[in-house]
Amino acid sequence: MAQIIDGKAVSAAVKDEVAAEAARLREERGLKIGLAVVIVGNDQASRVYVNNKKKACEAVGFQSYEYAMDEDTTQEQLLDLVNVLNRDDRVNGILVQLPLPGHIDEKAIINAISPEKDVDAFHPENVGRIMIGEYSFLPCTPAGVMRLIASTGVDITGKQCVVIGRSNIVGKPMAMLLLQKNGTVTICHSRTQNLKELCLTADILVVAIGRAKFIDGSYIKEGAVVIDVGMDRDENGKLCGDVDFESAEKKAGYITPVPGGVGPMTIAMLMQNTLTAAKQQAGIE
Repeated sequence: MAQIIDGKAVSAAVKDEVAAEAARLREERGLKIGLAVVIVGNDQASRVYVNNKKKACEAVGFQSYEYAMDEDTTQEQLLDLVNVLNRDDRVNGILVQLPLPGHIDEKAIINAISPEKDVDAFHPENVGRIMIGEYSFLPCTPAGVMRLIASTGVDITGKQCVVIGRSNIVGKPMAMLLLQKNGTVTICHSRTQNLKELCLTADILVVAIGRAKFIDGSYIKEGAVVIDVGMDRDENGKLCGDVDFESAEKKAGYITPVPGGVGPMTIAMLMQNTLTAAKQQAGIE
């Protein structure tokens, strides 16, 4: 039976580290750290995420600035706000909650955020820095996954790593981070042939495809580290991941549950990125 990787415990440790460092910088340098979160429209899932980010800011001692805009906000109005926040010294990090309403070009908004304040690490400049290994920020979910793998004590060097999913937010940066830790990386996706055979080679398997319980125990190598990035609903409407936990747990060495695995890490790493941004903007190593 696999050991459970407790994302709640690991994320709490990250937030404790961030809170301690933020408190030290406030005391010694008078540095106040601020995160601006912009939400456009009334998407309920987005509202939950934004509220959770506000709570996390409060927990680590950051200022939280929320900008809630109407569904019919124009692209120009949103760009104007982003430009104001880029120039606001109180704001160290800017996060525009996705998805945006259909009439707004997400790429244009992401590209308008100053790379120094892009704590989601979606700006092309930050994406490029990840490719060459000279980054300041990492996308929050892949960064959280790396922290979870580290918590197991498993050394990535030389391991066969399989990433299922090739999104710009998770799959691609995930592969780069594993590669930078000297893993041998295979990226699988909807057109991949022999998916099961490839998964069975994986010492570390990261699944991010958005298909409920798609990967069961028959895909998993004995003793593998299995990281489930999925957030789905099963046939009964119950929250589950992309991995069939019950069967996978019998084969894996380590496994993340859903909920309570990768999910809590994303906001914890956002707090870490915001701290990093504030230190860089203040010229603090």
